[in-house]
Order: sequence, then structure tokens, then C-alpha cells
Amino acid sequence: MTEQKNYHLKCTGAALDTVTQHSEAEDITLFGSCFCPFVQRVWIALEYLQIPYKYYEVDPYKKPADLLEVSPKGLVPGLKLHKYTPPRGLNESTVILEYFEDLAANTTKRSLLPADPYARALVRLQCDHISRSLVPTFYRFLQAQEESAQIEHGKEFRSGLETLVTLFERAESEIVQGGGAAGVGEQKALGAGLGLWLEGGNLSLSDVMVGPWIFRASNVLKHYRGFELPSGHKFEAWIARLFAHPAFKATCSTEELYLDSYERYAQNRPNTSQVANAINSGKPLP
Repeated sequence: MTEQKNYHLKCTGAALDTVTQHSEAEDITLFGSCFCPFVQRVWIALEYLQIPYKYYEVDPYKKPADLLEVSPKGLVPGLKLHKYTPPRGLNESTVILEYFEDLAANTTKRSLLPADPYARALVRLQCDHISRSLVPTFYRFLQAQEESAQIEHGKEFRSGLETLVTLFERAESEIVQGGGAAGVGEQKALGAGLGLWLEGGNLSLSDVMVGPWIFRASNVLKHYRGFELPSGHKFEAWIARLFAHPAFKATCSTEELYLDSYERYAQNRPNTSQVANAINSGKPLP
């Protein structure tokens, strides 16, 4: 019988280098786990928004006391905010992302969102689709054991990606192309915050929200479910820009870490995680 692989407890590759660079005390401590995509999305935001932080690796299955202090369910990511006396905590990746956006507006002056209110709303529609559809479907696909279920959920995941592309195209059409831009400079200004779907753009909240699962689709889903990301020039160019972005690359470990850590999901082992249990029971993600 083949020996089962276990999840990793330490980053590798570029992510390990980043951890080393952020090992000293700061006003913010990020409690993370090297294989967790919910952690990676807030980690990318920290890197991109240039907010000082300390990275602190924890084993989320052991739920250490210092993690429970900031995340009552014992889920990562968690934040400890040392500027308060006593220190305060935050949890839930989407809430943490909003906190970072507000914090950066008053400090580093960087942003993951467009300035225009309607453009911001379109980005939030993209994020809503990512949370409601793409992320849960990723886990249903990976955890499915019957071939028929794998085929069904694989189609659902691909459809979810296609819907995300449609939402990207809507924002591009209505904001950039529909904004009356006369030249490249105006197009770039209108597209600021709409993300890497636009050539010459920079990270958006949507890129950060979905990037970790796209990355795992390229290695974990490919390895365990034979999944291939959609083809097409614009989609492939977006993926290339996303994976090559310095803030994204800085939070990525080597492929072996993900393949080892996600074998338990692919085999749908009992009590793999609270996320896995929620998918198996048909409940919302915790």
C-alpha cells in the first residue's frame, strides 16, 4: 500500500524566502499555514500593499492557543494587531482584505480597488462570484471520489472560470472601452484597479481573491483530477501575468508542498479540514 502523504508545516521556495524576510516583530502578525489558499490571498495583499507584517506559521489542525486568541474557530488566516493594548485580533480572509485596503489608504497609499464607484462595484461582483461559486466548486471537484461526480464538478469549475472571464470582460468593456478613452494613457488610468486581465494592469482585489485557487488548479487539480485550465490568448495571458507578479510569486511554495498537502483532499479523508467537512455535508464554507 502506498504511504499517505501529509500536509507540510513550513513554506518552501520563494515563500520561505519571504517568511525569512518577515520574521521580525511588527504591528501586524499574520498567522498562516503554508498550504492554505485563504492565507495566501491575504499574504499577497500584504506584499502588494506594502504593509509591514510578521509571518507566523501555525499548524491549523492543532489549533494552538495563540491562534485561537485571534481566530475563535482556529481557522487561518488570523491577524494579531499589536498596536492596541491589549493586542486585538481579526479573522476571515475577506474581512482581513477589507481591513488591509482601508489601512493602506491611510498609510502606503496603495489600493486593490478602482477609484470609480461603479468600477469598484464591478470588481466586487467578480469577488462575489469567486466566493459563492469558484471556491466551493474547487473543493467539490477535488474531493469527489466517483468518476461521474468528478466529471460533473469539473464542468462546474470550468463554467465558473468562464463566468469570471465574462465578468472581467464586462468591466473592461464598460469602464475602459466604454469610458471614451482616447489613448493608452487614458485607458490605463481608467483600468487602474481592474486587475491583470488588462495588459499593463496591476493586481486587483479579484486577482488576489481568486489567484491562490487558480494556482492550485494548475498543479493540484491537474495532478489529481487531470484538469487543464481553459485555453485562449487573453485567459492564458492573464494567468501568466498573475503567476509572474512579484507579490504573487513571493507567496508561492514549490509544487511538491501543494501536491503533498492536498492529497488528503483528493482522497477525501475523514476530517481533512473544516472546509472539507462543510463541502461533504453541503453546508456553507466556515
